Amino acid sequence: MRTLIGAIATALMISSAAYAAEAEGHIKKINRDALTITLEDGKSYKLPDEFDVAALKEGMDIVLAYDEVGGVNQITDMQLPE
Repeated sequence: MRTLIGAIATALMISSAAYAAEAEGHIKKINRDALTITLEDGKSYKLPDEFDVAALKEGMDIVLAYDEVGGVNQITDMQLPE
């Protein structure tokens, strides 16, 4: 019985955790006030508060990792062109 309860508790914790995902494409729009970028596919991503937005330009090709938290795609890592 304890094993079953432990397994159920573990499954619930895993199902409620945020899962990392990746995206890539060209930056279509940058909202410097909201710290968000929108890629050419129309999906928006929230930049970290400490990110230097001046490093980004529309049309730039990027690869990013993000977590979906509360319906917001929060960027956790980003690769910019050299």
